This record gives sequence, C-alpha cells and structure tokens, in this order.
Amino acid sequence: MAKSSIKHLVEELNVTQLSCATLKNRIREMLDNSSQCKAILEGINPDTDEYRIVLHGILETNGAMDSN
Repeated sequence: MAKSSIKHLVEELNVTQLSCATLKNRIREMLDNSSQCKAILEGINPDTDEYRIVLHGILETNGAMDSN
C-alpha cells in the first residue's frame, strides 16, 4: 500500500462523525488490505454497554487501496 493511501485511510478513520455504515466499510477496507490482523476487546462497560476494540495489523505494501 502506498504511503499516500495509508495517510488517506488514517484520515478517513480518524473522524468521529462517520456513520456506522461508513465506519464499517472503512474498517473492512483496511482489514481487506492487511496481511495480518487481530482484534482485542479491551472492555465493556456494563452500565452503558459501551465497548472498546483495538485492531492491530500490518497493511500490505500493495493492494486495492493504492488507487485512492
């Protein structure tokens, strides 16, 4: 994946006002372009049902996102 594509991806994901559907698509796109990935559930607040998930992976150096 080109550095410009990585920057573009980070900028798109680093927005808190994305719709749920758009966020799902952006994360799916990132995972599809990763050679390794894992998800860690950091915690769930039983009072509010809020959760925190950490995604960890390695982006491929060439992939479909290079055209962005």
